Amino acid sequence: MSWELLLWLLALCALILLLVQLLRFLRADADLTLLWAEWQGRRPEWELTDMVVWVTGASSGIGEELAFQLSKLGVSLVLSARRVQELERVKRRCLENGNLKEKDILVLPLDLTDTSSHEAATKTVLQEFGKIDILVNNGGRSQRSLVLETNLDVFKELINLNYIGTLSLTKCVLPHMVERKQGKIVTVNSIAGIAAVSLSSGYCASKHALRGFFNSLQSELGQYPGITVCNIYPGPVQSDVVKNALTEELTKPMKDIDQSYKMPTSRCVRLMLISMANDLKEVWISDHPVLLGAYIWQYMPTWALWLNFKLGKKRIQNFKNNLDPDLPYKLWKTKRD
Repeated sequence: MSWELLLWLLALCALILLLVQLLRFLRADADLTLLWAEWQGRRPEWELTDMVVWVTGASSGIGEELAFQLSKLGVSLVLSARRVQELERVKRRCLENGNLKEKDILVLPLDLTDTSSHEAATKTVLQEFGKIDILVNNGGRSQRSLVLETNLDVFKELINLNYIGTLSLTKCVLPHMVERKQGKIVTVNSIAGIAAVSLSSGYCASKHALRGFFNSLQSELGQYPGITVCNIYPGPVQSDVVKNALTEELTKPMKDIDQSYKMPTSRCVRLMLISMANDLKEVWISDHPVLLGAYIWQYMPTWALWLNFKLGKKRIQNFKNNLDPDLPYKLWKTKRD
């Protein structure tokens, strides 16, 4: 075989590989590293059994579904949020699986903004189960309002809840993990923690802060290879995140908006479990075009800012007309499906 023919074959193989990757990306609902782990990586059913998992924001949405899927794996669960009745409902749902008993689930009411209570809550978990293998920082709220119309108290609430509260609880749990030299800290961030989204300025700020904090923490834990930090960035998911979003004022409720066209919560959580089982450091979970947008923000920020300016006009116009700001995404998804 001549060198010229060999080079042609190598070029053809590279082209085929590129086309395969392009096709995979066009059909992807997560970053390619995560999808590879789903195909070839470790299974949550192998890696996460017999662990103690503390989930904040467990009363609805991603937190509730995560508790439900974890209950199938035979873990011990700590469910935290402010709404005790909803936590009890989630507990009953988990027990219906039949894999867990009453003693395996601890309902622990927790207000992330009340940082003075976090140390006592951590001690309660350790007294109940003796260890914390995984902390899932899922608690938080979103935002739908314009900067010029939003009270400063809303921005303070978003930072205190989404960022300071998460930071505080992590600092309470971390010494225990350092002492054991093992553990997983999983933080549910958002694609808004990579990008910038109009009508969600305070939410974006809190999520960008989380990204900076946990990436820095990860570098500081280099001497503890058994402790892993996983940052998860979901895109639009079927949950109560929009329904519970803050608006211009703390007391003004957000009107309910159809979420059925977004990624099913069960699919998002399954990918989260795969991320946890494979100790992935950063994962993006979303359908297109939001997933494509995350790649553009990461690798072509100037283009991303230009696109954001163009798309932001339409979002703001829909918002002012009392329409769903995500209406273009909804129409694109409906047409595609």
